[in-house]
Amino acid sequence: MKKVLALALALVLALGIFAACSKDGAKSYTIAVPNDTTNEARALLLLEDMGLIKLKEGAGITATILDIVENPHGIEFKEVEAAQIPNVLQDVDFAIINSNYAIAAQINPAEKALRQEGAASAYGNIVAVKEGNEETAKTKALVAALESQKVADYIKTTYTGSVVSTVENPGTGFDDTVDYASLAGQTITVAASPAPHAEILKIAKEILNEKNITLDIKEFTDYVQPNNVVDSGEVDANYFQHLPYLEDFNAQNGTKVVSVGAIHVEPLGIYGGKQTSLDVFA
Repeated sequence: MKKVLALALALVLALGIFAACSKDGAKSYTIAVPNDTTNEARALLLLEDMGLIKLKEGAGITATILDIVENPHGIEFKEVEAAQIPNVLQDVDFAIINSNYAIAAQINPAEKALRQEGAASAYGNIVAVKEGNEETAKTKALVAALESQKVADYIKTTYTGSVVSTVENPGTGFDDTVDYASLAGQTITVAASPAPHAEILKIAKEILNEKNITLDIKEFTDYVQPNNVVDSGEVDANYFQHLPYLEDFNAQNGTKVVSVGAIHVEPLGIYGGKQTSLDVFA
């Protein structure tokens, strides 16, 4: 009996070792990636840029793990809801995390990211409103406040490169075409993720307060409800996503939410979990 148990244990150990190895016998590593369409594609494109995988020809912003045609390191992928990836970091070898969720989890991208994607303007985080509300006084006042020099300076000094302003010519915070007197006493509601969006909105709130306009910031921790509440008219605007994500969301859900301006970009980054260095892929 002891001999049988010993053989069984040896077999289990051997299978475990085999499962953790790539085809060429090297150790395999697990990487957690966002499971929503555009951010999963961003994660895979980052890994391709790092030379760790190769995607099929033409795979772009809608790429998934099914589009991987070369995986020489035998990487195992764990698809996780973007907001939850920081919570599983300790259980995987590496994880690719959106900067907003890294910041919210007290993970400083500038210090902890092992590699980041370039600050591509295509992924600029936008202010979005319900179609038809692009030219309202509330929308213009909100966008002007977020496109201000005060907000640009706050982003630069607070996030030190983890979040980068995409506003080319920051203004005073006010739109000359808006009748601010008519907005005095009114409230603008905005749905946003906690960090950095809600933090940045607090600066816009200070600007709008100068005109006696209240900015009501409603925090959400997911990527679905902020668009739903704008589409339903429950809130005036949202600030949490990039345009490719919004376009895919509209296509999938039949919503009519549109961008009215890009404010900043959050480079996606790869972070160490069980492993602390990318040298394991050398």
